[in-house]
Amino acid sequence: MCTDLLHPAGPRQSSANARRLRRAVALGAASVALLCGTAAPSAAAESPGQKIADALRRSPVHVDPSLTSAVDAEQQRELTARIRRSRLPIRVALVPLVEGDSWGGKPEQLAEVVHDRMGGGPSILITLGNYPDDISAREWPSGAHQAFHAAAAVFFQKDMKGAGPAKRVARAIDIIEAGNGDTVYARATAGLGAPKPTQDTADGAGAGAKAPSAHGSPVVRLLSLVVGPVLLLAAVGLLLRRRSRLRDLSTPFALPRSVFAAARQADEAGLRDRAAEEVVRLGEEARTAQGAPAAVERALDAYAAAGTVLDRARGVPDLAGVFALIAEGRAALSAATAALPLCFFHPLHGPAVRRIPWRPLGRREQLRVAACETCLRAVRTRRAPEVLTDRRDGRPVPYFEVPAEDSLWAATGYGSLLSGAADSLAGRVQRGDFTRTQD
Repeated sequence: MCTDLLHPAGPRQSSANARRLRRAVALGAASVALLCGTAAPSAAAESPGQKIADALRRSPVHVDPSLTSAVDAEQQRELTARIRRSRLPIRVALVPLVEGDSWGGKPEQLAEVVHDRMGGGPSILITLGNYPDDISAREWPSGAHQAFHAAAAVFFQKDMKGAGPAKRVARAIDIIEAGNGDTVYARATAGLGAPKPTQDTADGAGAGAKAPSAHGSPVVRLLSLVVGPVLLLAAVGLLLRRRSRLRDLSTPFALPRSVFAAARQADEAGLRDRAAEEVVRLGEEARTAQGAPAAVERALDAYAAAGTVLDRARGVPDLAGVFALIAEGRAALSAATAALPLCFFHPLHGPAVRRIPWRPLGRREQLRVAACETCLRAVRTRRAPEVLTDRRDGRPVPYFEVPAEDSLWAATGYGSLLSGAADSLAGRVQRGDFTRTQD
């Protein structure tokens, strides 16, 4: 199989020159290195996400050994039977979530990684949540079974107070199967911002005969008109922030930077393996392409540059650069014109959907950068988008805060900051700009 890639053919025209032949030899050598030299690290050190994915292939319920006292073997069997009766693609991964762990303590990060390791496709993944006695659910495609609100509703249901994780997960599965998670969530949270007349009445009755006279006082009535609404607004604000927090769990979390950097770094081996696969795939696509010779040549340039970066990559920012080069190569092969690069804020979010004006914090100049849908919404609502981090002076910082002379990715924004059609990530790698990142 390795020898098949020793000849990554360019266009089939007879005008191929010596330069293209030299590139073919270099690309073939890079392909052999990618195919034959990257398997060993994956076999030696399996990522945490891959371990959970493998466990979920064997059983729809995976409970970390540290949690077996909370969800015993019998409860696991009952959950497994409940899932199988539902005939839905539900998986349960109960893993401790702690800030600084492989997932940054975030259930959505755990869910995304595990879903990716399982190969994608329609799925529902239930995990522990962000709060004590809380559970979380993610589903693909989003909203297909209202799973997110189904899991969130359980937190607010009175009969679930003090229930263990097994009972909470079982309740969430029942709601997901019924397909009415949005309605159940709305019903469970309907009175969160309202006064509680029953409780107020009970408090008044217990106050004795003095309570009516106190409420009759003009001073007390005046204070109640002023102070009461303030306290009520404060309480409603806290509750609404809680509900908003639950809704925002379906979107990638933002900084703190150190937590996000730790989560990405923990799965670097798996990311490297995926990058190697995609580089090889780009080479195969370029080899069999029937497009214009110039387009195929640009794709081959991107392929060669991606192999170079992958071979020398020292961390997630460099591996993200591999994906940016792959996207550049595939854009060259496609019929689409003016294809946008990967997301400026976090290239691992995937292709951007639009260019937007954006000004880095503390700077006067405004840039036009390509953003994915999630980051676009964050910027428009004045929230911090999720940002890929790099290390500068031993601490994590947004990758674009590294001086441009020290980082190809900061200089180019993974394609957003290129100077024009003639400028490319592949061209900059070929002229040696990537070596600045390695110094």
